[in-house]
Amino acid sequence: MITYVLTALIVLICMYAGYSYIKKLRKGGDCCGEREAAEKKVKVADRDARHYPYTATLSIEGMMCTNCARKVENAFNRQDGVWVKVDFAGRKAVVRMKQPMDDAKLRRIVREAGYTVLRIADKQGY
Repeated sequence: MITYVLTALIVLICMYAGYSYIKKLRKGGDCCGEREAAEKKVKVADRDARHYPYTATLSIEGMMCTNCARKVENAFNRQDGVWVKVDFAGRKAVVRMKQPMDDAKLRRIVREAGYTVLRIADKQGY
């Protein structure tokens, strides 16, 4: 009898763990809010790097997961004439721009997404 009870208990624990894991995958990670749905990726129509003569590489603090990186990408990709690719592991964002953008605006976009720019480097085309 005890074997059946322990087996049922283990099955329930495994089911709950699986349910929690699937829920976390669907709703985003801990750092981005467990109750928030993961953001959909904002796609840029013009993906030809030759059309973006200005670039800047930003070091960003506070990104804890790929959802965080997606929030930063989306914040920039919603801007007209901007295409960004974020490297979550390296905590960096490469910002490609059709028109030059001042450092204050770059920092503001990241800050409004909920993160902090530590440094802006590798500015090209300015």
